[in-house]
Amino acid sequence: MTRPSTVTKELLADLVGRVASSGELKPWPLTEVFTGDLVVDVPQSSPADIEGAIAASREAQKAWAATPLKDRLAVFERFHALMIEHQETITDLIQVECGKARRMAFEESCDPPMVVSHYLKRARKVLAPRRHAGPVPMLSHSTEVHEPRGVVAVIVPWNFPYAVGISDSVPALIAGNGVVMKPDNKTALSPLYGVALLEQAGLPKGLFQVVCGEGPDVGPPLIDNVDYVMFTGSSATGRVIGQRAGQNLIACCLELGGKNPLLVLDDADVDEAIKGAMFSVWANTGQACMHIERIYVHDSKYDEFRDKFVRATQALSVGPAYDFSVELGGLSSTDHLARVQSHVEDAIDKGATVLTGGKARPDLGPTFFEPTILEGTTKDMLHGVVETFGPVVSLHRFTTDDEAVALANETEYGLNASIWTSDVKRGQALAARIESGNVNINDGLATSFASKGTPSGGYKTSGVGARHGDQGLLKYTNVKNVAFLKKQVMAPRPGQTYDEYAKQTQVSLRWMRKLGIR
Repeated sequence: MTRPSTVTKELLADLVGRVASSGELKPWPLTEVFTGDLVVDVPQSSPADIEGAIAASREAQKAWAATPLKDRLAVFERFHALMIEHQETITDLIQVECGKARRMAFEESCDPPMVVSHYLKRARKVLAPRRHAGPVPMLSHSTEVHEPRGVVAVIVPWNFPYAVGISDSVPALIAGNGVVMKPDNKTALSPLYGVALLEQAGLPKGLFQVVCGEGPDVGPPLIDNVDYVMFTGSSATGRVIGQRAGQNLIACCLELGGKNPLLVLDDADVDEAIKGAMFSVWANTGQACMHIERIYVHDSKYDEFRDKFVRATQALSVGPAYDFSVELGGLSSTDHLARVQSHVEDAIDKGATVLTGGKARPDLGPTFFEPTILEGTTKDMLHGVVETFGPVVSLHRFTTDDEAVALANETEYGLNASIWTSDVKRGQALAARIESGNVNINDGLATSFASKGTPSGGYKTSGVGARHGDQGLLKYTNVKNVAFLKKQVMAPRPGQTYDEYAKQTQVSLRWMRKLGIR
């Protein structure tokens, strides 16, 4: 098949030329997922390259932090316009390196403009100094000041390289930090293009660095030399990164895995629930941290839901295409296809029933796997407990709301959940009982993730911290408490005994509480 015309040799050379690399290490052969053909060799970063990139970003960060916020935001106003102007190229790069359907690649390209737009509206208020009351009314006050942390490491997954790489870096930069981004070797092109557009918009050169390499090689010298880590990926790797960050006494935010449930209650509109499930299960060919892998349907609705969901899934168009003609693309790599296939084969061997799908499709391309619906999945199966991260979902029955909540919470993860009901209050009551950082009522995942004004994180092993909302900006800052006292009054007066002072203080504490002063 013909590669998109926007992905030229000149563009590729410019992008890989932005990687901090001395060239001493063997480059990574980045391939076109649909065909397996070589696209470009990606330079790899040695420990010395990584330390040099961090030092360069730290030097540039000094002037950037001193730049007035309004001037920093002006860069992102221009960046927003450039992202829309070059959205076709962004979408092409995402498809070439990820192998996802164009519909999904386009939707990924929409995320950073949404994040930029949100923080352009909120940053001035969120980052402004805030005055608070001090301990002594009229004579004291305290000011909350937020300052950039310094240099932030942004470690990017392969499933949404552009959206995560750029959207997680934007608030760090707005807050006045430098950024050193580490994309996955397989999907380095679209985030590199985002950096190029940022510099075209006026971001100082050197502030935003990119290093490439395998995680175990890049992770230690990166985490050991930065001031904060933003990581998106598996829970297993998140534990390693969190431990390393803790050893260095630096903070981190970890957005990790999920085994996300969808509940269809007895009063749900089945047709609407199926529409939601079709996106939340199959979006990005199941390669999304928030995608649904477990569906629990009330016994009275189960047969109808199962039959309609199977038919809708069988009607999906799957294949390689650089246009909007297909709904599902390939998996990210042949290695990941083998993982997905092993989960399905394990379930079949242990007694699960395949309602549709279940097989690789090498006739379509090297990484294609049929959208697969399983029934009879149990906890002794890999897919019953482990995040499969592919186009595979299991159906289950329940009879009561209590049972549904218990089943939804029966996992070590807690990233996303979905509830379908015609009674909003009932849905909200169940949402309060589900152990998950995101709960969507009458949607699968998009509404919560696209709500950029609300923090989004995970419970249990699905993560630490959050992206989006005010928290998604403030996490990239150190908070400073600047306190002022007009006169030394927080001690006994001359000649006053401490017994007298203690009684006076107790009276003051009672009156402050009654008057609501503190």
